[in-house]
Amino acid sequence: MIEAIFNQPGFLAASKALDAVELRGQAISNNLANLETPGYRRVDLAPGFEAAMNKAILSQNPQQIASLNPTLAADPNATAVSPDGNTVRLQDELTQLNQNGAAHSLETQLVVSMFQKLQMAITGKNA
Repeated sequence: MIEAIFNQPGFLAASKALDAVELRGQAISNNLANLETPGYRRVDLAPGFEAAMNKAILSQNPQQIASLNPTLAADPNATAVSPDGNTVRLQDELTQLNQNGAAHSLETQLVVSMFQKLQMAITGKNA
């Protein structure tokens, strides 16, 4: 019974989006930590993940959504910003960090809201 709740497309999509936001946060941290590393190539979510996520959400197919796994890859669009070949731009990373923080807050609120609805259904009380 409870498994049916956690296999709803909305919950699965919010959960996968939260996974992706967390992984992107790791990528941004790595990029910032390697800002001065010669030859370092900026990393981000693997190309195509967001398109696959959007397609899966539109399908409303729980198996398709659940099968998504965000991964990191070198950013194919990043170009060297210094003679040593490093592709990390500080301002871009800080912008990404802010956007990722906002996305994390939104996805967390969505998941918490779903759990609060479940709690209310079980107990009959608001949290």
